[in-house]
Amino acid sequence: MTALGLLYPGHSAEDDYPRIEQLLGSDIRVDVVHTDPGEDARGVDALRATGSADRLAAGVAELRLAGADAVVWACTSGSFVHGWEGAQQQVRALAQAAGLPASATPFAFVHAARELGVRRVAVGATYPDDVARLFAEFLRAGGLEVTGVRASGTATAAEAATWGEAEVLALARTADAGEAEAVLLPDTALHTAAHLPLLEKTLAKPVLTANQVTVWEGLRLADRRVNAPALGTLFTREPVVQM
Repeated sequence: MTALGLLYPGHSAEDDYPRIEQLLGSDIRVDVVHTDPGEDARGVDALRATGSADRLAAGVAELRLAGADAVVWACTSGSFVHGWEGAQQQVRALAQAAGLPASATPFAFVHAARELGVRRVAVGATYPDDVARLFAEFLRAGGLEVTGVRASGTATAAEAATWGEAEVLALARTADAGEAEAVLLPDTALHTAAHLPLLEKTLAKPVLTANQVTVWEGLRLADRRVNAPALGTLFTREPVVQM
């Protein structure tokens, strides 16, 4: 049994994770511990507070008791708003507190893109424009080329969590650019696990979504590889040999 520990802020789209666990169809357990999100607002200061060290540390003990093999901070914006170096410091502090391999969702996007061998990506974000641009800067710091950013401007995670298949598909379509090799939907408050096959069929390219890559990152940290076609190209491709 491989147990993945996820720290998730508040309550929005966490029901994606039991769905993903079921679709993995293997001896994988996905444990979710909810952290205090603070104010549900998408300003930079509020997002930085969401990922503060004390809030993350508060959930670590529960994950350790659950027997997690790795821990992932399942929040994209609460990590990348600190910048590349700041997000690395956040992850190092989390690993030290947990005594486990650790990562965060924005790093999962970079690692997943490298896994697929793609460099040019388009971003479809539910965030306000300024926050979406910070995610693009983070991706560029990770060596990716961002061909375009489409921000929908939702003000809260609660609002993003109400989106259904039609809204998610529309966001991906408007974000897509012909030169992009993959489309990234970075919000962990957005339900996407059920829509991955349709997204990739419609766009005819890999689509990476926050909750999908978060679980994949946990598996990567735990040195597990699982074939699960219903979870998109990321869970079916053989790893790319990095030169």
